[in-house]
Amino acid sequence: MPVPTRPTLLVLDADPPPRLGRLTGRARVLHTGAEDLAALLPEADVLLVWDFRSRAVREAWPGEGPRPVWVHTASAGADHLMCPELTASDTVVTNARGVFDQPVAEYVAALVLAAAKDLPRTVGFQREHLWRHRETRRVAGTRACVVGSGPIGRAIARTLKALGVTPALVGRVPRTGVHGPADLDRLIARADWVIAAAPLTERTRGMFDAHRFGVMQPSAVFVNVGRGELVDEAALAEALRRRWIAGAALDILATEPLPADSTLWDLPGLLLSPHMSGDTVGWRDELGAQFVDLYERWAAGRPLVNVVDKKRGYVPGH
Repeated sequence: MPVPTRPTLLVLDADPPPRLGRLTGRARVLHTGAEDLAALLPEADVLLVWDFRSRAVREAWPGEGPRPVWVHTASAGADHLMCPELTASDTVVTNARGVFDQPVAEYVAALVLAAAKDLPRTVGFQREHLWRHRETRRVAGTRACVVGSGPIGRAIARTLKALGVTPALVGRVPRTGVHGPADLDRLIARADWVIAAAPLTERTRGMFDAHRFGVMQPSAVFVNVGRGELVDEAALAEALRRRWIAGAALDILATEPLPADSTLWDLPGLLLSPHMSGDTVGWRDELGAQFVDLYERWAAGRPLVNVVDKKRGYVPGH
C-alpha cells in the first residue's frame, strides 16, 4: 500500500509524551487518551501506543471504520494490543525490541546478587540499628534457568554468565543453545535461580504454577521480569509460605499498580518492584528515537523491523 504524502499519526498518549520533532511537517500528529481512541482510529494511518500499559487498543480496535496499517507499541510485550480483529487484519504490529535488553539483564543480576548476599535483611537490620553477622551465598558456580530465549532472555543469560553463573535458556522450540519446553522441569529442578522472561501467550499463561514451584529446589529463588500472567500468584504465595522455595522477586504483576491491601506485600521472602527493570535514565528518549527511525523506514517504503508475529504474540527469533 502506498504511503500517503502526509500520513496521520495517532499517538495513544502517556505522560511525558514522546519527542517527535523529527516528524514535524512530515506527519499530521494527533494525540489521544483511551476515551477518544475508538473515534480517532479511522483517521489514522499509523498508531503509536506510547501508553504501553493501556489495554485501550484491544477494546477500541473492533469498532467500525478503517484502521491504521501499522501499530507500534513502545514496549517489548504486545499482548495488551491483541484482539481477534487485530490479529486477523493486515495491520503490521511492531514493538520496542532491543531497547530494554541490557537494562533488564542488569536488574536481574542485581536481584540475584541481592538475594544471594541477603541485602534486604541487611537494610532492615540497619534501620533497626541491629548488628547481625551472617554468612551469604556465593553466586559463582550456581545455575540459572532463564525461561524466554528472546533478546532479553539472552542478555540475562550473558550477564549472569559474567558473574560465574551457568545459565540454561528455554524457548518455544529447541535449537542450538536453547532448550525446548520438554526440558523445563528438569532444568528448574536443579537451578538456583529461575528467571521468567517469556512473552505472554496461551502456552505461557500460568506456566509457573504449583507444580513448577514444587519442582524447584528449596534453595531456589524465582524472578519474574516477563509478564505478570506467567505466574499463578496464589501458587507462588503458597510456595513462599511453605518454604518450598527460598525466595522470589517480582518486577511485574498481574494487577498493576498492586493494591495496597494485597497480601503479596507481606509475603516472606518476596521482593516487589513496580515494573521498573527496563526503565533506566533516558529510556523514553530511546523509545521515541526508535519509533522515529521505524517511521522513516515506513515512509520510505522500506521493510519494517521488530515485526510481531500476531498469532504468536512476539517477534520471532532469527
